[in-house]
Amino acid sequence: MLAGKEDPNGVFPVFTNRQIHISEPALGKTKSRGLSCPGPDFVYGAVTTIQDGGVSEAISSWHTPLLSSSNSARHRKAERDFVALNREGLKSGLVTAKELQQYRATHDIRCPVASKDARRSAPARIPQDLTFGVSTRPSTPISELMEYKYAQRWLEEQQAKDRALLARQHKKVQLGRIQDTRTTLLRKSRPLEEAPSMWKLPRFQKIGPALDTFRDADARRRAMAAHYSDSAARRGLLGQGTYTVD
Repeated sequence: MLAGKEDPNGVFPVFTNRQIHISEPALGKTKSRGLSCPGPDFVYGAVTTIQDGGVSEAISSWHTPLLSSSNSARHRKAERDFVALNREGLKSGLVTAKELQQYRATHDIRCPVASKDARRSAPARIPQDLTFGVSTRPSTPISELMEYKYAQRWLEEQQAKDRALLARQHKKVQLGRIQDTRTTLLRKSRPLEEAPSMWKLPRFQKIGPALDTFRDADARRRAMAAHYSDSAARRGLLGQGTYTVD
């Protein structure tokens, strides 16, 4: 930065090529960056250019927007009803797009204009003595709070519930479901009937089996009887599976 010195005449500064250092703030002190405030006649905020009369005008008069009248609805330009135009064109025997376009150019059907006043419902009638807002909650009885009435009432309700539960338990004896066993299933069920023997040729009816694992006919009969009685508690069509008792 070029340093300057004052002119002997005190009019213009004279600059030289000597460099100087910018002065820094003192150690431990912040550098002042304050700005000067405007004078007492300065008004802060945005300038309002609308002259609507102020608060006195708003209090003295109340302007509300006027509802759309039937005259404005009557003079409003209605839109073309293309659905009705196409329907009338089909009634006349026109089916191509060019014929329908010519029909719409020479004919005009407008949609009916519905007045907004007819759809607007009348305001609800409010009674004159109606008070708006939320009703005030009744005051809490301080005497009941001081005497612990709420705690005593809760204890009485719990004791009444316990007494009612004990009375129901004495009246009604709840028995658990007894699991079925193999013995109970055998008692409930009936043994399967002996299936009829398979048909054989007459010449093979008197021929005995080639292999017999039983010692005698009595042992075979007892084994088959035990199998039939035990098949009621087993799974499978022939009663040869696992037991049905889990």
